[in-house]
Amino acid sequence: MIRMDAAQPPWRRVATALEQRIADGTYAPGSRLPGAVPLSVEFGVAPSTVAKAVQDLKRRGLVTASPGWGTFVV
Repeated sequence: MIRMDAAQPPWRRVATALEQRIADGTYAPGSRLPGAVPLSVEFGVAPSTVAKAVQDLKRRGLVTASPGWGTFVV
């Protein structure tokens, strides 16, 4: 669960945590990210918050989405 009293918005904290996991190899290139619901439970946020975080990672080129298959690390 992420802290909700930090200065950054929740979606940014989730995006930062996922980015760190990509950087440290927890999510290796080509691996599929967990879905929004499992991540929302893990981080204690709404699935829409996770979706916004993942959109940010997509925008920055760290992940790519394949409809019907999931979101994968680039």
